[in-house]
Amino acid sequence: MAVTVETLEKLERRITLTLAAADINSEVEARLKKLARTVKADGFRPGKVPMSFVAQRYGASVQYEVVNDKLGQAFSQAANEAKLRVAGMPRIEQKDGAAEGDLAFDATFEVYPEVKLGDLADASVERVSAEVTEEAIDKTVEILRKQRRSFAQRGAADVAADGDRVTIDFEGKIDGEPFAGGKADGFQFLLGEGQMLEAFEKAVRGMKSGESKTFPLAFPEDYHGKEVAGKEADFLVTVKKIEAQHLPEVNESFAKALGIKEGTVEALRADIKKNLEREVKFRVLARNKAAAMDALVAKAELDVPKALIEGEAERMVGNAREDLKKRGVKDADKAPIPAELFKDQAEKRVRLGLVVAELVRSNNLQAKPEQLQAHIEEISQSYEKPAEVVRWYLSDRERMAEVEAVVIENNVTDFVLAKAKVEDKQVPFDELMAGN
Repeated sequence: MAVTVETLEKLERRITLTLAAADINSEVEARLKKLARTVKADGFRPGKVPMSFVAQRYGASVQYEVVNDKLGQAFSQAANEAKLRVAGMPRIEQKDGAAEGDLAFDATFEVYPEVKLGDLADASVERVSAEVTEEAIDKTVEILRKQRRSFAQRGAADVAADGDRVTIDFEGKIDGEPFAGGKADGFQFLLGEGQMLEAFEKAVRGMKSGESKTFPLAFPEDYHGKEVAGKEADFLVTVKKIEAQHLPEVNESFAKALGIKEGTVEALRADIKKNLEREVKFRVLARNKAAAMDALVAKAELDVPKALIEGEAERMVGNAREDLKKRGVKDADKAPIPAELFKDQAEKRVRLGLVVAELVRSNNLQAKPEQLQAHIEEISQSYEKPAEVVRWYLSDRERMAEVEAVVIENNVTDFVLAKAKVEDKQVPFDELMAGN
């Protein structure tokens, strides 16, 4: 096999592969003989089908397989000899001009880039922190109360107020014509909790059971229903029932109902604080990690292989189809999702992956066994039986690979924050939980 390596544009390379036709023919003949032992054909006993018949029917497909196998072996050997790190699959095309008795092919492909890591001392990174306040615990308690609230019908003279559950019939029209989704009977919603447009809630607020009202409503320009967005409708609403909500008292019974063994309000609040602190830690880490990664990539110099971007985009398309499938979308696996939609995001992911891999390699930031163990134990604390969760992780290679990836990302984050110019910022609890 003669090997020629050419450098094309940036990361693109080309290798010329030459295969001996005699070797191909010999391998084709050997495979056809092996195949002949099991081929079935009318008028012949198994294993007695003439080679001429086998060659005529299967010769072309066997030759295609042999050439592909030989090319794969030749390409792998050539790339190894040239010490090339191939990114993606090569594009192989037969070429003219081969010596008599040979077949020549051009294999065009990309290689992994050289990644130049910048000086992180010049990078600025915002590192956030947040605290779980008593106010945050109070808000969580209220959410838990609302999850366990009950309702009782109000009297005929009572009017609808915020917090009530109202049952209504309504019909909306635009220019005197009904529109899709504009009518419902026996519709329930909680007044004052933003489940309906504010103008709709304002109209219902103060109405009595059995009362009807007509009112105008202007749909916002960015309303999710595009057919009515920016238009004004006239609604007729009739209140059928008004129910006042009853929130449970925060006492020992409430605490026990939530699974607090001690059965005290103090223990309940302590448990809530512990859970919120775990969530805050996760969100703070995620936010700081993103800031560190952005700074790392901004300082790095590299060309990104197109093949890796295309491969990542295709994986993202597959994930999108899988998500649609889980949502019950019919024929989700055939959904026409262009890979181009994910190109920018795919390039960002690939670029980050290459930079992180280089930083880990050059600074020995691989996950250590004690780090893996500590991370798994931390995860297990949010489950009822932590020891079983730890065993489950340790016995599952795929889960352990996920843990390893997270630990490495944490190591990279710590490394960047230790080198960069860090600006610490205290973030309000509500802002952090809202994802801002």
